[in-house]
Amino acid sequence: MTVLRQISTHSAQLESDSRDACSVYHAALKTPPETCRARLTRFLNDHLNAVANADCELPSAVEDWTAWVVEHAHTVGEDYALYLQDRHNGAPRRFFTNKAHALYFLQHVSPSKLVDGAWLHSALGHPADGRYHDLIRTYLEELGDGDPALNHVVLYRNLLLEHDCAPAGKLPDDRYIQGALQLALGHLGEAFLPEFIGYNLGYEQLPLHLLITAFELNELGIDPYYFTLHVTIDNASSGHAKKAVETVNQFLATAADPEDFLFRIRQGYKLNDLGTGTASVIESFDLERELVAMLEAKRSFGQHMHSDYCRLGGRTINEWLAAPGECRPFLAALENMGWIKRDQNPEASRFWQLIEGPRAVMFGVFNGYEKQLIRDWIAGNWQENQTDAEPFRARFRRRPAAAAGVPMKSTVSPASLVELVDLISPSLHHTLNGLHATKTYSSQFAQGLFR
Repeated sequence: MTVLRQISTHSAQLESDSRDACSVYHAALKTPPETCRARLTRFLNDHLNAVANADCELPSAVEDWTAWVVEHAHTVGEDYALYLQDRHNGAPRRFFTNKAHALYFLQHVSPSKLVDGAWLHSALGHPADGRYHDLIRTYLEELGDGDPALNHVVLYRNLLLEHDCAPAGKLPDDRYIQGALQLALGHLGEAFLPEFIGYNLGYEQLPLHLLITAFELNELGIDPYYFTLHVTIDNASSGHAKKAVETVNQFLATAADPEDFLFRIRQGYKLNDLGTGTASVIESFDLERELVAMLEAKRSFGQHMHSDYCRLGGRTINEWLAAPGECRPFLAALENMGWIKRDQNPEASRFWQLIEGPRAVMFGVFNGYEKQLIRDWIAGNWQENQTDAEPFRARFRRRPAAAAGVPMKSTVSPASLVELVDLISPSLHHTLNGLHATKTYSSQFAQGLFR
């Protein structure tokens, strides 16, 4: 988890590639690595150039990095304690104004969460080299050692599925930058070894926003396990953060040019803050704007689907939906007619009754996230006055069971290291065969069978 300040990506040099991050991201997931290697190399080099002159917060002396990691974790812990004290004293949530806001966040960070650990993939090809062992263990733990109940990507996919909030279309392009960088590093780890190691060092530091996110998701009735799992495995005493520093020392000790290797490690570290960070995603949410945009996107599908007997403000529903830009006035008309009663329990609004309930004639028109937008917009101040009597209690209890929708028997039996590594790629490891391959690799690695 990155601890750097946000670095602006608005330089002219980066504009074209930033706009192309989504296509780079999907190409790296859907096509064989060799077919997009040149494109990934160009994408990665462009972004390395973008951070070339940015400051790096790492201490100048490598021997101070372990203490720096511990101190950072201590500072985060203190800041989180202050946050909890504020909440105990009645302060509102710091991140999420309502549940729709939280689901928006889950959507907009999904490109990087759905390739969690991808930057580590190339390490799997070096199981006999002790310098790679901590990197390999980190990747296998991101993948739950093949257990779907612990595989981070499976967990996040299920979280989106549970709340029916997976992105319905393309997100803003800057949301894909981090995921595209992670995939590029995962495919190009041999050529960009120092940068990959440096990126790993930055990503595995525990950030304050992870702790606050988990707390507030739990408060809003969203299982925070994906996030709390990262809190435990990224710890500075024995987890991924500590292993990341040890890996740096092991590679520096054998580098042909330690000074250049260290310089490139720092450059890779700085890649963590490209794109849109957690704070920016959270701040970008506006409930009414998102609601209106959602209705506008659905307008063309519904403009011929309503009968003409119902009129609002002298216009039929089909007439309201016939032209773009009318959804906001349409909502106002629904309010004026009493179909929507703002700042009250949504169940008192006729419009909500058409969407949700045993006789909802619009059942299935809106997905989970879209319904939450409507519900929270109607509720308004009424919702804000509804407080959780026990916001600090844990609502969710994890069970060591297989994640939903993942069969437990594989159809392949990979025989070689190359076959295993291919199946444990970022695009496959969460599938049936990928989970089986991860279990096989993890078992053989633990037994020292790779030579």
